[in-house]
Amino acid sequence: MDERLSAGLLSAVLLFLLAESSSGQTYPLSDGGGLGRQFDGIGGLSGGGATSRLLVNYAEPYRSQILDYLFKPNFGASLHILKVEIGGDAQTTDGTEPSHMHYDNDENYFRGYEWWLMKEAKKRNPDIILIGLPWAFPGWVGHGKNWPYDFPDITASYVVNWILGAKKYHDLDIQYVGIWNEKTFDVQYIKVLRNMLDRAGLPAVGIIAADGDWTIANSLISDPYLNDSVEVIGVHYPGTITVDQALKTQKKLWSSEDYSTFNDEVGGGCWARILNQNYVNGNMTSTISWNLVASYYEELPFGRDGLMTAQEPWSGNYVVESPIWITAHTSQFTQPGWTYLQTVGHLEHGGSYVALTDGKGNLTVVIETMTHDHSVCIRPPLPPFNVTSQTATFQLKGSFASIQQLQVWRSQFDFRSQKPSFFQEMTPVKLVNGSFTLNLAEDEVYTVTTITTGRKGSHPDPPPSARFPKVYKDDFDARNPPFSEAPNFADQTGVFEYFMNLTDPGPHVFTFRQVVMERPITWAADADQTMSVIGDYQWQNLMLTCDVFMENEKSGGVFIAVRVDKGGGVVRGAKGVFFWVFADGTYKVTNDLAGQTVLAEGQSGTRAYAWTTLSLTAKGQKVIGMLDRNQLWTVVVPGPKNGWAAIGTHAFELAQFDNFAVMAE
Repeated sequence: MDERLSAGLLSAVLLFLLAESSSGQTYPLSDGGGLGRQFDGIGGLSGGGATSRLLVNYAEPYRSQILDYLFKPNFGASLHILKVEIGGDAQTTDGTEPSHMHYDNDENYFRGYEWWLMKEAKKRNPDIILIGLPWAFPGWVGHGKNWPYDFPDITASYVVNWILGAKKYHDLDIQYVGIWNEKTFDVQYIKVLRNMLDRAGLPAVGIIAADGDWTIANSLISDPYLNDSVEVIGVHYPGTITVDQALKTQKKLWSSEDYSTFNDEVGGGCWARILNQNYVNGNMTSTISWNLVASYYEELPFGRDGLMTAQEPWSGNYVVESPIWITAHTSQFTQPGWTYLQTVGHLEHGGSYVALTDGKGNLTVVIETMTHDHSVCIRPPLPPFNVTSQTATFQLKGSFASIQQLQVWRSQFDFRSQKPSFFQEMTPVKLVNGSFTLNLAEDEVYTVTTITTGRKGSHPDPPPSARFPKVYKDDFDARNPPFSEAPNFADQTGVFEYFMNLTDPGPHVFTFRQVVMERPITWAADADQTMSVIGDYQWQNLMLTCDVFMENEKSGGVFIAVRVDKGGGVVRGAKGVFFWVFADGTYKVTNDLAGQTVLAEGQSGTRAYAWTTLSLTAKGQKVIGMLDRNQLWTVVVPGPKNGWAAIGTHAFELAQFDNFAVMAE
């Protein structure tokens, strides 16, 4: 053969092979061989605990704008699911949420803000799925034990009452209820709850069990009655992996709490990866973010772990973070009831893709190429993997073969230039012989879809960020307050509520009252004392004044405090300067909430059922305490150097507070 011909043939072969290698892998998208599991939606979680606390204090229009970004269809995250805490009067991560039954003979379905939040979500999306889960319970449910399942009838009745109250007082239909707690579950309780729901006319309310790990799958297989009682296996932070036993149950598998990651770009990358791979790797058909919106003081545990940030009601500032737009890549182009195709999986050079259909000709494909270091979630540890740029061709087959054009939306994290672009509408792609090709860079998310209603919604920029006001007052004189909590106070143990004392004609008719009288049932490390914090964590030099009123004659005690350095699940270890007065006529100054480090003590003349004005002035290491405007003590305090202001009680007891005022430098 002529050498020139041989060389030409060799060059042609090499060019052909090069062209083939650069064209990338082809991935079929077809319903021809049947479909996968039904998609159940993407959600956000308000609670576990008190994670939406500051949201309710935003003024309009900013509060409604935040809600639009979360719930409004074809606008922002456009969430399909809202899961809320059934408040249990206990610390459940970042604070406490009030119970609808503080005591066994008490029912009130207007406490807290979760009712309001569910109604706002429903107002924007009438089809939103509502879920309730108790993270804790009032102490009376356990008859003095830190365990709610010794009396399953009582616990089940408590939960069913909440579901009935949601409908009766707020016209809210709760579709699912979860089982407390993360580490274990009680088989008998689940059966009792199912039976009680059915007898209460709530057979459509599904039980999610056990809102923990996969352990319950074994019990479902071995216990037919338990299997019939549970609709969904819900797990927390599964790392996108399921287990064989869970698949054998043929139940819906949900990641019923996930994400829990700081909402910067790496947090957005975490969310992008798990939204796809929870199904690709684990057959999980719903993923719910803890938490919905970071609307609590950032210095509390897991600060800024929400889908967006709204932690400054005093300024009106909020930030639409990357997870909002990553959510939109799926939520705006699918709905619960759609079905995954069987043709989903991993890309050849890293990343993943899922495809869903409504069964009526619509198709949505979501592709992510998040690299390891740019998609780390706070838990569980992420094993090593590699992602590189690649070209991917998707071949539509089956009923999708006739599709001519698809809409394209893209997010580029662009960690190198630090100039990301999220949820950008691109030029529609025209299919050639039923296929389309994408050049996929690292750390990108694409949605390719027949749905044409996608929209990157926007509101005018909110006001600029600002610190908590240096001068702040609240006399709690609110007639018919919209919420039981006073603005900006964040209960860390106990529950503080507006209170109207109809027997007091004087200046203290309207007060702020601590109402929990028994230690709740909780998995978190509640302190033995109750406490609500407020203000700027950076406060150092300030004067705090508050009127206090004890209602326990024998052992009552209350405090005001400055420079409080801890809350949430680590509240037991809180330090600061705590000024206590007691009903026995004594006072104490401590460097910690637990009262172990005593800085000063003596006689105060205080008693129950009498109003007393307490004042703390902190400047440098010197702190002065005054009682009824008379100096009572002076101490030198080595630390902490900064922290919140706080009020609270010596134990779980009734006590009132009024005329709270702070003046900080």
